Amino acid sequence: MAVAAAPSLALPPPPRSTKESQRAPRHAPRDVVSWTSTIARAARQGDLHAAAASLCAMLSSPAAPAPNDVTLLTVLSACAGSPSSPLARPLALTLHARALKLFPSHLLLCTCLERFYLASRLPHLALQLFDTMPVRSVVTYNTMISGLMRNGLVDAAFEVFDGMPGPDKVSWTALIDGFVKNGRHDEAIDCFRAMLLDGVKPDYITLMAVVSACAEVGALGLGMWVHRLVLRQGLERNVRVANSLIDMYARCGQVNLAAQVFRSIRKRTVVSWNSMIVGFAANGRCTDAIELFEEMRRQGFKPDAVTLTGVLTACSHAGLTEHGLRYYDLMTTEYGVAARMEHYGCVVDLLGRAGQLDEAMHVVETMPMRPNEVVLGALLAGCRMHGDLDMAEQLMQHLFELDPGGDANYVLLSNIYAAVGKWDGAGKVRSLMKARGVKKRPGHSTVEIDGDVHEFVSSDRSHLQAEEIGQMLGLLRHEMAMYVCDDHGSSSLDGD
Repeated sequence: MAVAAAPSLALPPPPRSTKESQRAPRHAPRDVVSWTSTIARAARQGDLHAAAASLCAMLSSPAAPAPNDVTLLTVLSACAGSPSSPLARPLALTLHARALKLFPSHLLLCTCLERFYLASRLPHLALQLFDTMPVRSVVTYNTMISGLMRNGLVDAAFEVFDGMPGPDKVSWTALIDGFVKNGRHDEAIDCFRAMLLDGVKPDYITLMAVVSACAEVGALGLGMWVHRLVLRQGLERNVRVANSLIDMYARCGQVNLAAQVFRSIRKRTVVSWNSMIVGFAANGRCTDAIELFEEMRRQGFKPDAVTLTGVLTACSHAGLTEHGLRYYDLMTTEYGVAARMEHYGCVVDLLGRAGQLDEAMHVVETMPMRPNEVVLGALLAGCRMHGDLDMAEQLMQHLFELDPGGDANYVLLSNIYAAVGKWDGAGKVRSLMKARGVKKRPGHSTVEIDGDVHEFVSSDRSHLQAEEIGQMLGLLRHEMAMYVCDDHGSSSLDGD
């Protein structure tokens, strides 16, 4: 078998530390099994340098046998397990050249090389190798699909999948999960439907990926159908699946259904609590979020960074400034959680909504890291709420540097000018947007019908059923025009 050529590198034996020398055997191994066992022992311990040293000793010793395929597989697996090691890449390239010479048609060696190249962010070498393999196994295909997805080469991964003679459960799951992690959620849902039509039964990993896609696009109907499939397969006790369902229901606005799933979990994890607390906070159930946080503490769970983000968001939206600041103080003093960017953003939003703009600005100025556009945007929103034009203009200078193409901040500043009656300032902001080529992104609406999510933008005619939709809207307008109200506020139809 011809494989993609790789440069042959002379690999010097890596220097041994004192401990490594102490672990080295007193007598050199005699046969290939003994040499391979010595290399495998170092590889299992994650010591790539020791494994490479043993291989170099084997290659340089006149009395040592030549390495066999198992020897090379052992070292390549160690390289794939430690792709960030500076030794991994030259060692794997050297072994690639040796495998080309000694084992030109070895399926496992080629698959292991693929795995290493994909883990090392060298997908082009993996593709070259894959294209020259005359025989490929299901594992070879699945390794390529998942690895290309991790490298962001979604179309290449789909092309590999499309050429696969008989994709199995792992193949479909790798494809669906890859679409989700690369933000192509509609395609993930389409692949899930195709998987079911192909007669392949999904496992819990597949269902978690599909539930995540439903959460992203707001496909509540399909998410509920998947929930029924979870129950039918007896996976409701799988806490990871349950956590995904909580997140999906909360993000689709069905927080009561999320709470039902949460209460049904027998052995909750911190992720379970976090999903429910964040879900309550995001849906305006701020008191429920805070009460659940206190229940979490009483049951002995230690809050983490995500938990604190959820409870701070709840305090901010509920206007509970003092509660929020107290939780912020406890974050480091009691829970040992270092404040991250999102926590500072929550505190700035909390103070901004309460009108404490100077205090919010002090938080921004004393942050240990440079504030991002989200943190400054939260303070800018507070300026709009309380009409502080001077601070808003000061903030925009920083926002122009951080996020020059962000349309939301331009629009927000324009609205602040308009709110205080400075229409010339609002006009200047609009002119600046035009000069810099910044366009306001149009809002969109989505509606789910029979499990399909349809997206609409103002004046958009790209939908396949745009003509029928327009006709139906015309009919509705006609019927609404016939619907009149009398002087007493009661409603009737003309002619009734």
